[in-house]
Amino acid sequence: MKQNEFIDIVLPFKDKLFRLAKRILVSSDEAEDAVQEVYLKLWKGKESIKNYKNPEAFAITMIKNYCLDRLKSKQASNLKIVHSNFQNSENLERQLEANDGVELVFRIMESLPEQQKIILQLRDVEELEFAEIAKILDSNETAIRVALSRARKTVRDQLIKKYNYGIS
Repeated sequence: MKQNEFIDIVLPFKDKLFRLAKRILVSSDEAEDAVQEVYLKLWKGKESIKNYKNPEAFAITMIKNYCLDRLKSKQASNLKIVHSNFQNSENLERQLEANDGVELVFRIMESLPEQQKIILQLRDVEELEFAEIAKILDSNETAIRVALSRARKTVRDQLIKKYNYGIS
């Protein structure tokens, strides 16, 4: 497989890999490192990429496993939270309000069990289908639906309880 062919296959899902890695590792720097490591592994095994029905699902599984391994390692204690800042714009107030709501949800998501956090990320942020998530996590669709429902309920309950966020 030539470099151009490899890039055409794997580059389109780079952002998805980064977002999942950032959701798991929290740190943007650590997430970037994780994506680079996975891309390096994909490059080393580039000849076998054609054998996969869905290279994207394979890469997502790789990034998930890599990130979970990082969290389990001793180096995980060195991870640091990096806060992003807003740039000035004419709708800054609206952006701040919207970001506060999203940030609340992401903060609550961090407290979820790892499996629920990953499922919520893959379904609601990455917008993957249940079948794809089940394949990535080596589970069945019913278990994915149940875990997603529980995760969403926990997020909803926490928003109402902790933040008096009026959700109907």
